[in-house]
Amino acid sequence: MVTMEKTLDEFEQLLEDSLSKQHAVADIVEGTVIKKENDGYLVSVKGAKMEAFLPEKEVSSEETLEVGDIKEFYVLREEDNEDSMMLSLKRIAFAQAWAQLNDAKLQGDTILAKVEKTVKGGVLVDVADLKGFIPSSQLRTGVPFDGLVDTKIEVKVLEADPKKNKLILSQRQAVAEQRDQVVDNVLSSLEEDSVVSGTVVRITDFGAFVDINGIDGLLPISEISWQRIKHPSDVLTLGDTIEVKIIKIDTELKRISLSLKRMGENPWQQIEGQFEEGQVVTGTVNKITTFGAFINIFPGVEALLPVAEMSEENVNPFNMFKVGDEVKVLIKRFTPQEHRIALSIKDIPSA
Repeated sequence: MVTMEKTLDEFEQLLEDSLSKQHAVADIVEGTVIKKENDGYLVSVKGAKMEAFLPEKEVSSEETLEVGDIKEFYVLREEDNEDSMMLSLKRIAFAQAWAQLNDAKLQGDTILAKVEKTVKGGVLVDVADLKGFIPSSQLRTGVPFDGLVDTKIEVKVLEADPKKNKLILSQRQAVAEQRDQVVDNVLSSLEEDSVVSGTVVRITDFGAFVDINGIDGLLPISEISWQRIKHPSDVLTLGDTIEVKIIKIDTELKRISLSLKRMGENPWQQIEGQFEEGQVVTGTVNKITTFGAFINIFPGVEALLPVAEMSEENVNPFNMFKVGDEVKVLIKRFTPQEHRIALSIKDIPSA
């Protein structure tokens, strides 16, 4: 037979159990900040036997707390007979941030990310205290570089998975969207042969891309320098601000072609009247090929010394010269208007 006393004991036990399980790890509880301490805050949580503790490190860097604030907290540690409940605001902020990032992905919104450091294969960024990754392929520059660190860039969300703590972003997609929005206005404000200032945002084997008022113009390797260069990085660095000349605007394809070398005087025009056929000059070997060597006889001007003009005998140009050698040569043909100069060593008059 069940007695009233037994029923009351069981009820009291159930009530005690329910109270002890009221605030479990990962629960969201409401509390009031009642005191600031050196390493955190004391929080009054309804139903808790003791004041809960909120460590300073569990407060988001973007959040300011005052005594009397009422907020929702994440339970990091349950209350027991010895220890008070431990809370976190960061976990709440993280949950909200993940939800916002997921919304941004679904809606295609652009968000801001702060670049923290470059790593192999991309850059690490901070978004509302969450760590994200932008692969090199999704960077506007194509490669990570130190100039990005501590800057804020606009990005699109490719993947936001809180369970895997995985946040993948794309700067390239954000830039492409911006370009589509401003390209017509920018193109209409530019003119061919005008000089503009831009930032080097990407370097490739065939040239460099320069940001001109929000859209990328192509600076081909042939338009970087009058002198022969092996790679655009020999002259340019990511993040450089340079002045360039607009040599072509294609409104149909919405492209801009640029030139850096035309910012200076054409060396082929400068040498007219300074050299003549039959003149012996000293030059520097810039490049060696199977058919001859290219000799720099004036800054930005290369002339060809064919193998047949190196010696009366058959010679291997790779055995005869190395890049950087200074050599005396005879100007055999001089046609600067065609950007051509032919040289000879074997026809140099003997002393």
